[in-house]
Amino acid sequence: MEKSLLIVESPTKVRTIKKYLGGEFEVKASLGHIKDLPTKLLGVDIENQFKPEFQIISGKDKILKELKQAAKKIHHIYLAPDPDREGEAIAWHLAEELAGKDKEFHRVLFHELSPKAIQEALAHPEELNEQRFQSQLARRILDRLVGYQISPLLWDKVKRGLSAGRVQSVAVRLICDREREIQAFVSREYWSITAALQADLPPDFEAKLIKAQGKAVKIANEQQAKTITDRLQQESFQVIHIDKKERKRNPLPPFTTSQLQQESFRKLRFPAKKTMFLAQKLYEGVEVGDEGLVGLITYMRTDSTRVSQEALTAVRHYIQGQFEAEYVPGKPHFYTNKKSAQDAHEAIRPTSMNLSPDNLARFLDKDLLALYRLIWNRFVASQMKAALFDQTTVDIQAGDFLFRASGSVLRFPGFTAVYEVGKDIVSPEEEEEEKKGQLPVLQVHQNLTLLRIIPKQHFTQPPPRYTEATLVKELEEKGIGRPSTYAAIISTIQEKDYVKKEKYFFSPTELGFLVNDLLVKNFPDILDVQFTALMENNLDQIEEGKQEWTKVLGDFYQPFSKDLDRARAEMKQVRGKGVKTDIICPTCGKPMAIRIGKNGPFLACSGYPACKQTQNFVRDEKGIIRPVNAETPQSDPSGKACPQCGKSMVVRNGRFGSFWACSGYPDCKQTQPISPEGQPSEEPSPPVISDQACPKCGGPMVVKKNRFGGTFLACEKYPKCKSTLPVATEFPCPTPGCSGMLVSRVARKKGLKFLGCSRYPKCKTMIWGKPVKETCPQCQAPFLVEKTTKKEGTVWSCANKECGYQQKQERD
Repeated sequence: MEKSLLIVESPTKVRTIKKYLGGEFEVKASLGHIKDLPTKLLGVDIENQFKPEFQIISGKDKILKELKQAAKKIHHIYLAPDPDREGEAIAWHLAEELAGKDKEFHRVLFHELSPKAIQEALAHPEELNEQRFQSQLARRILDRLVGYQISPLLWDKVKRGLSAGRVQSVAVRLICDREREIQAFVSREYWSITAALQADLPPDFEAKLIKAQGKAVKIANEQQAKTITDRLQQESFQVIHIDKKERKRNPLPPFTTSQLQQESFRKLRFPAKKTMFLAQKLYEGVEVGDEGLVGLITYMRTDSTRVSQEALTAVRHYIQGQFEAEYVPGKPHFYTNKKSAQDAHEAIRPTSMNLSPDNLARFLDKDLLALYRLIWNRFVASQMKAALFDQTTVDIQAGDFLFRASGSVLRFPGFTAVYEVGKDIVSPEEEEEEKKGQLPVLQVHQNLTLLRIIPKQHFTQPPPRYTEATLVKELEEKGIGRPSTYAAIISTIQEKDYVKKEKYFFSPTELGFLVNDLLVKNFPDILDVQFTALMENNLDQIEEGKQEWTKVLGDFYQPFSKDLDRARAEMKQVRGKGVKTDIICPTCGKPMAIRIGKNGPFLACSGYPACKQTQNFVRDEKGIIRPVNAETPQSDPSGKACPQCGKSMVVRNGRFGSFWACSGYPDCKQTQPISPEGQPSEEPSPPVISDQACPKCGGPMVVKKNRFGGTFLACEKYPKCKSTLPVATEFPCPTPGCSGMLVSRVARKKGLKFLGCSRYPKCKTMIWGKPVKETCPQCQAPFLVEKTTKKEGTVWSCANKECGYQQKQERD
């Protein structure tokens, strides 16, 4: 029987699929895209209907040569990259490169890697989808036109190495706009009054004051609160109305991509990038004992809530076996997709109800198991009955005042027996407000005993900063980007230093504010949220055959090119000049300007080079610039005392920025890092003692930081013993025959961190990237190296230079 060739994206898929196919198929991997636009050129012929100039990606020649060799004598070639736009582009380019007179290409869509799904997909292949390919092509060219024409402007006007993106820049704008809302917010004082009450039977309960003389109560200050409290002490409290009703809480649908990213952050605190990486592993296959590689979930890039009839039958049977029959609804739940949803794939669900998280616990690492359990529980819960609550609301009269108490009792848990929806990070007051206490048995006209009146001061709060979950939610609701790109967007804006993340919350950096303001002023359409959402809709219409891709690009480029020409002539020159502020130079009296240096933003005199005065600065919670003056140290405005001697802490400048130091220097040399708000950070934790002994004196070695931010081991007895060692990692040197381990090192000239062999100078191996604890599927090297490039985003490659294995992890 003649063999056929099946081409997928990743080697992991190859191993999973080979298990289920006989000898009639040869299975190969393309390792992601094989062709792309050139790296150093625009690669788009704007005058010729935006014709792209694709070329073989550097390093993919060897892979393409192997694929051509495998396809040489084969008639039927099945192209099975991922079932989305990017996968369609890969399939299209493979067909172009492997084309021949006797070749017949078939498009195969694997929505899950289970035996039945694979056989079904191969039995019913499709034609290559030109409209889906054109949609991806339009997106790629749009991103190239924006990125490759705005970024050089930023290099010239602001700083080398900056970048702009059609979607990433809008995400930065959302974060900048939110930060300015917070800075402009004026907090307002208000008070609440709660009555602690007692009935004939326990428990005691609380009721909140809601009305005074028939109108909604508003208590502005302590004096008003005291007046009302004094009056209430004289009143009798009586129940005047009781409302009891059944409340139903319905389960949520199984996960879409964006919902998985949001819930994974809320419940597991996984960043979107980590969530998608783990989900990719679950989809492509995980080693499960004697069964080998098994695909555990359906395709993880989807915005559909649809579930196959077979899966519905299986989960309903599972629920009936695990719970009582009353937990299974009479009919399966069907969930409505959003209007903009692509229904090509099912929702994210387990591939088999026989593979429960408990059964797989010994095969999966902690994070993989946590995400799989989340997906499993959400899917099971989505087909269970609603939870039922008895909700009671009680109105209580006290003279001219009306109080209200509410409480709920769970009568039937339903889906909550399996799954509770995660919540975004909220303030303690909001969390307290959500809690509903249990009420005693009460009757209308029943008199109550007042135990105490509780007045409480509050302040209105500014809108919260975005977390990964709320940013993904905002991007989805506003139609910015696609769920499959959110992880890459969030990762990119952090890597470019446009935003920073502190305790889960995003805020713009000075660079982020500066670049955002320039782009908003000069490219109002590109940075407009509604315009970006409209472009996403146009891309969807290209895929649906409702618009021509060249027309969409033409309609976009005509106004964009005018903005581009105007920006080249009018965009403010920041590089070398900075952005002027209201701060006056203490040396010459001219305005100080914010400039961006290689070590970050700083204040410099606008009279440079005649005046070379510079200062560091911080911003307060209102966004106001506070200079940090080295010559005249400032007292700590918070009044925090030195933890060593009790004297006040002051701001000083060092060669690597500002820091807090004891005003008793040199008698006391206590220092602390300075926070973005200008306050001393928490006291440094005690030194971390390693398990290594000093090679010179035998004393303990402790972890220290050098001036470049790298870590090393130093003898605890310093300065008596000045022995140091590099920090060893768990990764062995990848050079064949070398017995060394990789250790953390820092390049002296530029301060760049890298990993080097512990046997240096005998072995000079260097790793410029982040090691990942994954075995190379080609040469079985014990780890891969993660690198981020402008061309392909995040890529994992083998540390063994002779191997050449690469796998793209995220799509732009």
